[in-house]
Amino acid sequence: MLVYAPAALLFLLFCWRMLRESRRFGNAVILGLAAVCGLIAWMSRLLRSGSTTGTVIACALLALGALGILVLTCLLFLNGLRMVRKEGRSPTNLLSLMAALAIVGVIALVVTASLVRSPVLLGAGAAALGLSGYLSFLFLCFVCYAFLYGRLRVRRKAGFVVVLGSGLIGGDTVPPLLASRLDRARSVHAMLSRRGGPPVLITSGGQGPDEKLPESHAMADYLTARGFPAELIEREDRSTTTEENLRFSKAIMERADPGYRCVVVTNNYHAFRAALTARRTGVRGQVVGSPTAAYFWPNATIREFAAVLVAYKRINTAVCLLFVLAGVLVWATR
Repeated sequence: MLVYAPAALLFLLFCWRMLRESRRFGNAVILGLAAVCGLIAWMSRLLRSGSTTGTVIACALLALGALGILVLTCLLFLNGLRMVRKEGRSPTNLLSLMAALAIVGVIALVVTASLVRSPVLLGAGAAALGLSGYLSFLFLCFVCYAFLYGRLRVRRKAGFVVVLGSGLIGGDTVPPLLASRLDRARSVHAMLSRRGGPPVLITSGGQGPDEKLPESHAMADYLTARGFPAELIEREDRSTTTEENLRFSKAIMERADPGYRCVVVTNNYHAFRAALTARRTGVRGQVVGSPTAAYFWPNATIREFAAVLVAYKRINTAVCLLFVLAGVLVWATR
Protein backbone atom coordinates (compact mmCIF):
# COMPACT_ATOMS: atom_id res chain seq x y z
CA MET A 1 0.00 0.00 0.00
CA LEU A 2 3.01 2.32 0.25
CA VAL A 3 2.73 2.88 -3.49
CA TYR A 4 -0.37 4.97 -2.79
CA ALA A 5 1.35 7.08 -0.12
CA PRO A 6 2.24 10.03 -2.42
CA ALA A 7 -1.35 10.25 -3.66
CA ALA A 8 -2.72 10.09 -0.10
CA LEU A 9 -0.32 12.79 1.16
CA LEU A 10 -1.15 15.07 -1.75
CA PHE A 11 -4.87 14.58 -1.15
CA LEU A 12 -4.47 15.44 2.55
CA LEU A 13 -2.53 18.56 1.55
CA PHE A 14 -5.34 19.47 -0.84
CA CYS A 15 -7.98 19.10 1.90
CA TRP A 16 -5.95 21.25 4.30
CA ARG A 17 -5.49 24.00 1.72
CA MET A 18 -9.18 23.86 0.79
CA LEU A 19 -10.21 24.45 4.39
CA ARG A 20 -7.85 27.41 4.66
CA GLU A 21 -8.61 29.04 1.29
CA SER A 22 -10.64 27.52 -1.53
CA ARG A 23 -9.83 30.32 -4.01
CA ARG A 24 -6.37 29.09 -5.07
CA PHE A 25 -5.36 27.60 -8.41
CA GLY A 26 -2.68 25.66 -6.54
CA ASN A 27 -5.49 23.61 -4.99
CA ALA A 28 -6.50 22.44 -8.46
CA VAL A 29 -2.91 21.45 -9.33
CA ILE A 30 -2.40 19.54 -6.08
CA LEU A 31 -5.68 17.66 -6.57
CA GLY A 32 -4.61 16.83 -10.12
CA LEU A 33 -1.21 15.57 -8.93
CA ALA A 34 -2.93 13.41 -6.32
CA ALA A 35 -5.15 11.88 -9.02
CA VAL A 36 -2.16 11.27 -11.35
CA CYS A 37 -0.11 9.67 -8.57
CA GLY A 38 -3.05 7.46 -7.60
CA LEU A 39 -3.60 6.40 -11.23
CA ILE A 40 0.10 5.65 -11.76
CA ALA A 41 0.19 3.62 -8.54
CA TRP A 42 -2.86 1.62 -9.58
CA MET A 43 -1.50 0.99 -13.08
CA SER A 44 1.85 -0.05 -11.60
CA ARG A 45 0.20 -2.59 -9.33
CA LEU A 46 -1.84 -3.98 -12.19
CA LEU A 47 1.20 -4.44 -14.42
CA ARG A 48 3.39 -5.86 -11.63
CA SER A 49 0.76 -8.38 -10.64
CA GLY A 50 1.69 -10.45 -13.69
CA SER A 51 -1.90 -11.58 -14.12
CA THR A 52 -3.67 -11.48 -17.46
CA THR A 53 -6.56 -9.57 -15.91
CA GLY A 54 -4.25 -6.82 -14.66
CA THR A 55 -2.59 -6.45 -18.06
CA VAL A 56 -5.95 -6.35 -19.83
CA ILE A 57 -7.27 -3.67 -17.46
CA ALA A 58 -4.11 -1.56 -17.90
CA CYS A 59 -4.31 -1.82 -21.69
CA ALA A 60 -8.03 -1.04 -21.60
CA LEU A 61 -7.33 2.13 -19.60
CA LEU A 62 -4.71 3.24 -22.13
CA ALA A 63 -7.11 2.53 -25.00
CA LEU A 64 -9.85 4.42 -23.18
CA GLY A 65 -7.53 7.41 -22.82
CA ALA A 66 -6.74 7.35 -26.55
CA LEU A 67 -10.45 7.07 -27.39
CA GLY A 68 -11.17 9.95 -25.03
CA ILE A 69 -8.72 12.18 -26.90
CA LEU A 70 -10.38 11.27 -30.21
CA VAL A 71 -13.89 11.95 -28.88
CA LEU A 72 -12.78 15.22 -27.29
CA THR A 73 -11.24 16.39 -30.56
CA CYS A 74 -14.45 15.64 -32.47
CA LEU A 75 -16.62 17.39 -29.88
CA LEU A 76 -14.39 20.47 -29.85
CA PHE A 77 -14.46 20.61 -33.64
CA LEU A 78 -18.26 20.36 -33.78
CA ASN A 79 -18.64 22.90 -30.98
CA GLY A 80 -16.33 25.28 -32.84
CA LEU A 81 -18.49 25.08 -35.96
CA ARG A 82 -21.63 25.68 -33.90
CA MET A 83 -20.06 28.69 -32.18
CA VAL A 84 -19.19 30.21 -35.55
CA ARG A 85 -22.76 29.70 -36.80
CA LYS A 86 -24.40 31.12 -33.66
CA GLU A 87 -21.94 33.77 -32.43
CA GLY A 88 -19.86 34.80 -35.47
CA ARG A 89 -16.21 34.44 -36.45
CA SER A 90 -14.52 36.56 -33.79
CA PRO A 91 -11.20 35.16 -32.44
CA THR A 92 -12.73 34.31 -29.05
CA ASN A 93 -15.47 32.25 -30.75
CA LEU A 94 -12.87 30.14 -32.58
CA LEU A 95 -11.09 28.83 -29.47
CA SER A 96 -12.70 25.38 -29.37
CA LEU A 97 -12.10 24.93 -33.10
CA MET A 98 -8.46 25.99 -32.72
CA ALA A 99 -8.05 23.61 -29.76
CA ALA A 100 -9.30 20.70 -31.90
CA LEU A 101 -6.91 21.62 -34.72
CA ALA A 102 -4.03 21.92 -32.24
CA ILE A 103 -4.68 18.39 -30.92
CA VAL A 104 -4.73 17.01 -34.47
CA GLY A 105 -1.54 18.93 -35.26
CA VAL A 106 0.35 17.56 -32.25
CA ILE A 107 -0.74 13.99 -33.00
CA ALA A 108 0.26 14.36 -36.66
CA LEU A 109 3.65 15.82 -35.69
CA VAL A 110 4.42 13.06 -33.18
CA VAL A 111 3.39 10.27 -35.58
CA THR A 112 5.39 11.80 -38.44
CA ALA A 113 8.46 12.25 -36.22
CA SER A 114 8.31 8.62 -35.07
CA LEU A 115 8.08 7.38 -38.66
CA VAL A 116 10.57 9.70 -40.38
CA ARG A 117 13.04 9.78 -37.46
CA SER A 118 14.34 13.18 -38.54
CA PRO A 119 16.30 14.91 -35.72
CA VAL A 120 14.42 18.18 -36.27
CA LEU A 121 11.03 16.47 -36.25
CA LEU A 122 11.96 14.37 -33.22
CA GLY A 123 12.96 17.50 -31.31
CA ALA A 124 9.83 19.36 -32.38
CA GLY A 125 7.65 16.35 -31.56
CA ALA A 126 9.20 15.97 -28.10
CA ALA A 127 8.66 19.66 -27.34
CA ALA A 128 5.10 19.62 -28.67
CA LEU A 129 4.26 16.45 -26.74
CA GLY A 130 5.63 17.92 -23.51
CA LEU A 131 3.86 21.23 -23.96
CA SER A 132 0.54 19.61 -24.86
CA GLY A 133 0.81 17.22 -21.91
CA TYR A 134 1.52 20.08 -19.50
CA LEU A 135 -1.31 22.27 -20.81
CA SER A 136 -3.73 19.32 -20.90
CA PHE A 137 -2.94 18.48 -17.28
CA LEU A 138 -3.50 22.09 -16.18
CA PHE A 139 -6.73 22.28 -18.19
CA LEU A 140 -8.12 19.12 -16.59
CA CYS A 141 -7.13 20.46 -13.17
CA PHE A 142 -8.88 23.72 -13.96
CA VAL A 143 -12.10 22.10 -15.20
CA CYS A 144 -12.38 19.56 -12.37
CA TYR A 145 -11.63 22.03 -9.60
CA ALA A 146 -13.91 24.66 -11.12
CA PHE A 147 -16.67 22.03 -11.04
CA LEU A 148 -15.95 21.29 -7.36
CA TYR A 149 -15.75 24.98 -6.43
CA GLY A 150 -19.10 25.59 -8.08
CA ARG A 151 -20.65 22.97 -5.80
CA LEU A 152 -19.57 24.65 -2.54
CA ARG A 153 -22.47 25.76 -0.38
CA VAL A 154 -23.08 29.48 0.10
CA ARG A 155 -22.05 30.78 3.51
CA ARG A 156 -24.76 31.23 6.10
CA LYS A 157 -24.60 35.03 6.25
CA ALA A 158 -23.48 37.80 3.91
CA GLY A 159 -24.31 41.49 3.89
CA PHE A 160 -23.87 41.97 0.14
CA VAL A 161 -24.59 40.20 -3.15
CA VAL A 162 -22.42 41.46 -6.03
CA VAL A 163 -23.48 40.79 -9.65
CA LEU A 164 -20.74 41.14 -12.28
CA GLY A 165 -21.72 42.82 -15.56
CA SER A 166 -21.13 41.28 -19.00
CA GLY A 167 -22.21 43.77 -21.69
CA LEU A 168 -25.56 44.87 -23.12
CA ILE A 169 -27.41 44.10 -26.36
CA GLY A 170 -28.17 47.11 -28.53
CA GLY A 171 -26.52 49.35 -25.97
CA ASP A 172 -29.33 49.17 -23.37
CA THR A 173 -30.80 45.63 -23.15
CA VAL A 174 -29.75 42.91 -20.71
CA PRO A 175 -28.73 39.80 -22.74
CA PRO A 176 -29.65 36.23 -21.68
CA LEU A 177 -26.14 35.63 -20.30
CA LEU A 178 -26.43 38.59 -17.92
CA ALA A 179 -30.08 37.85 -17.16
CA SER A 180 -28.99 34.43 -15.93
CA ARG A 181 -26.60 36.10 -13.45
CA LEU A 182 -29.30 38.49 -12.23
CA ASP A 183 -31.84 35.69 -11.76
CA ARG A 184 -29.30 33.68 -9.76
CA ALA A 185 -28.50 36.78 -7.70
CA ARG A 186 -32.19 37.14 -6.84
CA SER A 187 -32.35 33.54 -5.61
CA VAL A 188 -29.15 33.95 -3.57
CA HIS A 189 -30.49 37.20 -2.12
CA ALA A 190 -33.76 35.51 -1.13
CA MET A 191 -31.86 32.65 0.54
CA LEU A 192 -29.64 35.02 2.51
CA SER A 193 -32.67 37.11 3.49
CA ARG A 194 -34.32 34.05 5.02
CA ARG A 195 -31.22 33.48 7.16
CA GLY A 196 -31.04 37.06 8.43
CA GLY A 197 -31.52 40.65 7.31
CA PRO A 198 -31.82 41.31 3.58
CA PRO A 199 -28.38 42.01 2.05
CA VAL A 200 -27.63 44.88 -0.31
CA LEU A 201 -27.41 43.84 -3.96
CA ILE A 202 -24.65 45.59 -5.92
CA THR A 203 -24.96 45.67 -9.70
CA SER A 204 -21.45 46.16 -11.06
CA GLY A 205 -20.62 47.38 -14.56
CA GLY A 206 -19.62 50.60 -16.28
CA GLN A 207 -20.60 52.03 -19.64
CA GLY A 208 -18.86 50.69 -22.73
CA PRO A 209 -18.18 52.79 -25.85
CA ASP A 210 -21.13 51.18 -27.68
CA GLU A 211 -23.56 51.29 -24.73
CA LYS A 212 -26.22 53.94 -24.07
CA LEU A 213 -26.07 53.59 -20.29
CA PRO A 214 -23.88 51.85 -17.68
CA GLU A 215 -24.41 48.11 -17.40
CA SER A 216 -25.16 48.47 -13.69
CA HIS A 217 -28.13 50.75 -14.44
CA ALA A 218 -29.59 48.32 -16.99
CA MET A 219 -29.07 45.49 -14.51
CA ALA A 220 -30.85 47.43 -11.75
CA ASP A 221 -33.73 48.24 -14.12
CA TYR A 222 -34.02 44.53 -15.00
CA LEU A 223 -34.31 43.63 -11.31
CA THR A 224 -36.79 46.34 -10.34
CA ALA A 225 -38.99 45.53 -13.35
CA ARG A 226 -39.35 42.04 -11.86
CA GLY A 227 -40.33 43.23 -8.40
CA PHE A 228 -36.95 43.48 -6.67
CA PRO A 229 -36.89 46.33 -4.09
CA ALA A 230 -35.04 49.34 -5.55
CA GLU A 231 -33.90 50.46 -2.08
CA LEU A 232 -31.81 47.29 -1.73
CA ILE A 233 -29.82 47.95 -4.93
CA GLU A 234 -26.48 49.77 -5.04
CA ARG A 235 -25.00 50.62 -8.46
CA GLU A 236 -21.29 50.44 -9.21
CA ASP A 237 -21.00 52.11 -12.61
CA ARG A 238 -17.27 52.72 -13.22
CA SER A 239 -15.80 49.27 -13.87
CA THR A 240 -14.82 47.85 -17.26
CA THR A 241 -13.14 44.56 -16.24
CA THR A 242 -13.76 41.77 -13.73
CA GLU A 243 -10.94 43.05 -11.54
CA GLU A 244 -12.42 46.55 -11.53
CA ASN A 245 -15.88 45.08 -10.82
CA LEU A 246 -14.48 43.55 -7.67
CA ARG A 247 -12.21 46.42 -6.61
CA PHE A 248 -14.88 49.11 -6.95
CA SER A 249 -17.56 46.93 -5.34
CA LYS A 250 -15.13 46.21 -2.50
CA ALA A 251 -14.79 49.95 -1.86
CA ILE A 252 -18.57 50.31 -1.63
CA MET A 253 -18.84 47.39 0.80
CA GLU A 254 -15.97 48.57 3.01
CA ARG A 255 -17.51 52.03 3.34
CA ALA A 256 -20.80 50.51 4.49
CA ASP A 257 -19.32 47.72 6.66
CA PRO A 258 -15.55 47.26 7.18
CA GLY A 259 -16.15 43.67 8.32
CA TYR A 260 -18.39 42.76 5.39
CA ARG A 261 -18.95 39.33 3.83
CA CYS A 262 -20.37 38.97 0.32
CA VAL A 263 -21.47 36.54 -2.36
CA VAL A 264 -20.34 37.34 -5.91
CA VAL A 265 -22.55 36.11 -8.77
CA THR A 266 -21.36 35.44 -12.32
CA ASN A 267 -21.83 32.64 -14.89
CA ASN A 268 -20.68 29.13 -13.98
CA TYR A 269 -17.86 29.04 -16.54
CA HIS A 270 -16.47 32.30 -15.07
CA ALA A 271 -16.94 31.52 -11.36
CA PHE A 272 -13.55 29.99 -10.56
CA ARG A 273 -11.50 32.67 -12.33
CA ALA A 274 -13.63 35.34 -10.66
CA ALA A 275 -12.88 33.65 -7.33
CA LEU A 276 -9.14 33.77 -8.06
CA THR A 277 -9.48 37.47 -8.90
CA ALA A 278 -11.55 38.09 -5.76
CA ARG A 279 -8.80 36.59 -3.63
CA ARG A 280 -6.13 38.65 -5.41
CA THR A 281 -8.10 41.87 -4.91
CA GLY A 282 -8.85 41.12 -1.25
CA VAL A 283 -12.62 40.67 -1.60
CA ARG A 284 -14.00 38.67 1.31
CA GLY A 285 -16.60 36.41 -0.21
CA GLN A 286 -17.55 33.36 -2.20
CA VAL A 287 -18.30 33.30 -5.93
CA VAL A 288 -21.28 31.36 -7.28
CA GLY A 289 -22.24 30.66 -10.88
CA SER A 290 -25.42 30.81 -12.91
CA PRO A 291 -26.35 28.42 -15.76
CA THR A 292 -24.88 28.95 -19.24
CA ALA A 293 -26.07 27.60 -22.59
CA ALA A 294 -24.41 24.23 -23.22
CA TYR A 295 -23.02 25.16 -26.63
CA PHE A 296 -21.35 28.28 -25.18
CA TRP A 297 -19.66 26.53 -22.23
CA PRO A 298 -16.69 24.74 -23.95
CA ASN A 299 -15.46 27.82 -25.79
CA ALA A 300 -15.95 30.04 -22.73
CA THR A 301 -14.13 27.56 -20.50
CA ILE A 302 -11.12 27.53 -22.83
CA ARG A 303 -11.10 31.34 -22.76
CA GLU A 304 -11.21 31.35 -18.96
CA PHE A 305 -8.37 28.82 -18.81
CA ALA A 306 -6.26 30.95 -21.14
CA ALA A 307 -6.87 33.95 -18.89
CA VAL A 308 -5.71 31.96 -15.84
CA LEU A 309 -2.55 30.90 -17.71
CA VAL A 310 -1.82 34.57 -18.40
CA ALA A 311 -2.44 35.43 -14.74
CA TYR A 312 0.34 32.96 -13.81
CA LYS A 313 2.45 33.78 -16.85
CA ARG A 314 5.86 33.70 -15.15
CA ILE A 315 5.75 30.11 -13.94
CA ASN A 316 3.92 28.88 -17.05
CA THR A 317 6.43 30.57 -19.36
CA ALA A 318 9.31 29.04 -17.41
CA VAL A 319 7.84 25.53 -17.61
CA CYS A 320 7.05 25.88 -21.33
CA LEU A 321 10.62 27.04 -22.00
CA LEU A 322 11.90 23.92 -20.22
CA PHE A 323 9.90 21.73 -22.61
CA VAL A 324 11.23 23.70 -25.58
CA LEU A 325 14.76 23.26 -24.24
CA ALA A 326 14.11 19.52 -23.87
CA GLY A 327 13.08 19.41 -27.53
CA VAL A 328 16.28 21.21 -28.52
CA LEU A 329 18.32 18.68 -26.52
CA VAL A 330 16.54 15.80 -28.27
CA TRP A 331 17.36 17.38 -31.63
CA ALA A 332 21.00 18.03 -30.63
CA THR A 333 21.60 14.49 -29.36
CA ARG A 334 20.20 12.87 -32.53
